[in-house]
Amino acid sequence: MNTSETFLIAMSIIFSLPYLIWRLLRTDYWAPLVVVQILVGIALGPGALGAVFPSVYQSIFTPQVSLALNGVAWWAVMLFVMLAGIELDLQQLWQHRVESGVTAALALSVPMLAGCAVALVLLAAGGEWSGLQAQPWQFVLGIGMSCAVTALPILVLLMEKLEILETPLGQRILRYASLDDIAIWGVLALILLDWQRAQRQLLFLLGFALASWLLRRLMPRLAARDRWPLLLIWLPLCAYCADWSGLHFMVGAFLAGLVIDRAWFVAAQVEQVRSLVLQLLMPVFFLSTGLRTNWEAGSSAILLAAALLLSAAIGGKLLGMQIAGRLLKWPRGEAQMIGWLLQTKALIMIIFTNVLLDKGIISNASFTALLLMAVLSTMLTIPAVAPQLQRSQT
Repeated sequence: MNTSETFLIAMSIIFSLPYLIWRLLRTDYWAPLVVVQILVGIALGPGALGAVFPSVYQSIFTPQVSLALNGVAWWAVMLFVMLAGIELDLQQLWQHRVESGVTAALALSVPMLAGCAVALVLLAAGGEWSGLQAQPWQFVLGIGMSCAVTALPILVLLMEKLEILETPLGQRILRYASLDDIAIWGVLALILLDWQRAQRQLLFLLGFALASWLLRRLMPRLAARDRWPLLLIWLPLCAYCADWSGLHFMVGAFLAGLVIDRAWFVAAQVEQVRSLVLQLLMPVFFLSTGLRTNWEAGSSAILLAAALLLSAAIGGKLLGMQIAGRLLKWPRGEAQMIGWLLQTKALIMIIFTNVLLDKGIISNASFTALLLMAVLSTMLTIPAVAPQLQRSQT
């Protein structure tokens, strides 16, 4: 088979296998389609399919096909991260800044500290957990922040399933997650700060500020049909400049969306584009993520690390929300429900850890453990929240 035929076979597997598993096994309650896609990506990776059937793996995921899939995945995730930036409602955050600030700070800091403690344990245990390019503080902070991440787009999907997205509780949770989303990318920029490229990074920030000011003046004056094409020009330029400066192109993609007002676009169009990106492009990203998993540190060690990280992520988030509930006098039981929803990981954490892996902050073993933690935390959300929600409504 030539490369194009092999690529099409890989694409057929990427889109058909997760869908069939999700539909035939009816996994939606505990594993939404996006989670099944991630799990299938891991199963098709070198640690599973590549280990059991190496000839099959090598015949399908050839270097040329993997390179093509990576290109599609990069574009998919840039679009997704930009849309996440656009959907942040900064005006709502400002109107509820005290409550949102207190809650978001606790939702971020407590699991981050717990994750940092796990990272220190991993460093003390030895082994290849830290990346080759990482300073110890970068590894510790990167792991800690991975435990604190909330996957805002997946949170929206889960709250839609629970039918609480449009309720006052759902809108509050969105504000908390949105504020943490901004902090996550700020911390990532700090981790990636390269003093040898400080001049480039300063130049990028100054240039981005000027370009954003010009864009914000131009965009409202354009006809609606011209705004999406301009956005698709703006995105790769911001991503390229951020990558050139020593930051990652994902930081540039998020910033590209953050300075865009959602009001410039029809809300239904933004949601439709996000849905299309999730359905048409993101499965390729999940597969390419699965291809990066590595079990060389030993399956038992990676599973133990994933369990420790999962405990830090869930326990830290629940503890942080219990403290917030006491301070803000929330109704009984609300803090636990909010904590379980905010501990949802999946997409954003996977994107975050992909960046850490690209930059040599974490190793493939750490990446695999974090990926397992992200999948498990997301799978636990609906089973944990649905019974609590039913009890609160009776």
